[in-house]
Amino acid sequence: MKRVAVLTSGGDAPGMNAAIRAVVRSGIEKGWSMFGVRQGFAGIIQQGGTMLGTTRCPEFAQESVRRHAVGVLDKLGIEAVVIIGGNGSQTGAFALSQMGVPVMGIASTIDNDLYGSDVTIGVDTALNVALEAIDRLKVTASSHQRAFLIEVMGRDCGYLALTAGIAGGAEAVVIPEVEMNPEQLAQELRASFERGKPHGIVVVAEGARYNADELSHYFHANRERLGFQIRTTTLGHIQRGGTPTAFDRLLATRLGHAAVEHLARGEHGSLVGLLKGEVGSTPLSVVAQGAKPLDPTLIELARILAR
Repeated sequence: MKRVAVLTSGGDAPGMNAAIRAVVRSGIEKGWSMFGVRQGFAGIIQQGGTMLGTTRCPEFAQESVRRHAVGVLDKLGIEAVVIIGGNGSQTGAFALSQMGVPVMGIASTIDNDLYGSDVTIGVDTALNVALEAIDRLKVTASSHQRAFLIEVMGRDCGYLALTAGIAGGAEAVVIPEVEMNPEQLAQELRASFERGKPHGIVVVAEGARYNADELSHYFHANRERLGFQIRTTTLGHIQRGGTPTAFDRLLATRLGHAAVEHLARGEHGSLVGLLKGEVGSTPLSVVAQGAKPLDPTLIELARILAR
C-alpha cells in the first residue's frame, strides 16, 4: 500500500476532522502518500483535490458514474479509499468495494442509524447541543407555565430526539418509530400539567409523521380548548456545527487509526465502529442493508420516565 485517499461524504458530523487527521497521520507514519478528496464522492468524479468538504452525490448510485470514479482513482494511482460518513456514504463505499476498490468505512453520522457501530461520530456532540437547548428552554417554560416543542435533527431516525428527551426530562417525545397524533400529545401534556408540572417539554424528531410545525399549527388552532400556550424551537443545523466533544474527538481518532491498521493488514471492504465499547469492524455488505432500528428498550424507558 503506497497511495491512500480519504473523503467525507453525506451530512457533516462533529468529529469528522479528527477522523481525517487520524487517517492521514497514521498513514504517513507507515510511509504512505495520503490524499484528500474534495466534496465527497463528487470529488472522485471531478478529480477532487486535497481540501476536504462533504456533499451528497445521488448520481453515484449509477454504475456508469462509479466506473468513471474508479477510472479516476486508477489514473491517480490511488490504491485504497477511506470513506467517512453514514448510511448513504457506506452504501457508496460498498458499491466501490464491489468494483474492486479496497475500501474502509468509518462510522460517522449524528443520526446513529448505522449498522456496525453502537454510537457513531458526531452523536455525542449533537446530543449535548440538544440537551443544552432543552435545559435552557425548560427554565423559560417553567417561568411562564408553557409548553415547548423542540425539534431536533435525525432524518427518519428518532434516536437523537429519544435520547435527548430521556436525558432532558421531557414530558413527551415524538419520533418516526412510534405513531403519536396531535390529540394524543395534547392529552399527554394536559396530564402533565394536572400532575402539577409547571412546564411541558416535547422533543420532536424532524422525520416524525407530525413534525414540530404541524403540531404547532394544531395546538394554536385548538388553543382555547386545550387551555395552554405552546412555543416551537427548531434546532436545525446548529447540532451539526457544534464543537466536537472530547468523546467524539477520541472516537473519531480511534476509528481513523483503526481504518489504516486494517488496510495495512490487507483487510478492507468493512466499516470500523464502536461495538460494545471496543473498536471493531463490520462487513460493508451488512452495513449497506439499511438503517439500524431504534432500540425498543429506549422507547419503553422514555414512556416510563414521562409519567
